[in-house]
Amino acid sequence: MKNKSQIFRLLNYKNLLKQLKALGFKKVFSDNISDTLEISSSLVRKDFGTFGITGNRKGGYDIETVLNKIDDILGKDEVQRVIVVGVGRIGQALMHYNGFSNEGIEIIAGFDTDSNRIDEKAEIPVYSIDKLSDYVHNNKIQIAIMSVPKLAAKHTVEILEQCGIGGVLNFTSMKFKSHDEMTINNIDIVNELENLIYQVNNREEIQDNNQN
Repeated sequence: MKNKSQIFRLLNYKNLLKQLKALGFKKVFSDNISDTLEISSSLVRKDFGTFGITGNRKGGYDIETVLNKIDDILGKDEVQRVIVVGVGRIGQALMHYNGFSNEGIEIIAGFDTDSNRIDEKAEIPVYSIDKLSDYVHNNKIQIAIMSVPKLAAKHTVEILEQCGIGGVLNFTSMKFKSHDEMTINNIDIVNELENLIYQVNNREEIQDNNQN
């Protein structure tokens, strides 16, 4: 029996391997995957073993073979349904991003505490957070995108865990650790932007340090 966290990590593996394939890579090692996804290489190997994905220490994993195996596990025609919790500017932008459909991902609903944002008749309906638990169970939702204010982040994660959500893409500035029942990917947009600005402004210094 595969748990929800394993399925969520499998989706992460698939997305990463597709990117590597597009760049022309044929093989990949567990260390390459673990470094990029910030998990342990032993967890990658354990997951691959659980799903019957084989490779070897010297040759690594064949990317095309792994992708085909993941497609067989997930179902090539199976749409991954996702909800958004916190329908502010970031949440709205994510809900209406057209690129998700190309990857077999469909955002089917949003949830918020602000009554002014509730619109159950919209193309992508927005419900009160009070309806979250029933909606998740009735529609068998496994993945949520969280874009709530920082002060509400911890409580929202607890609610999502209670609902049985297995994977969370966290767009708040608070970082959360994954555990056996829930995988959490933290995306701090401000931090990433500040890091990018630093890299650009100090490019020459960084290049000199890398050469030394």
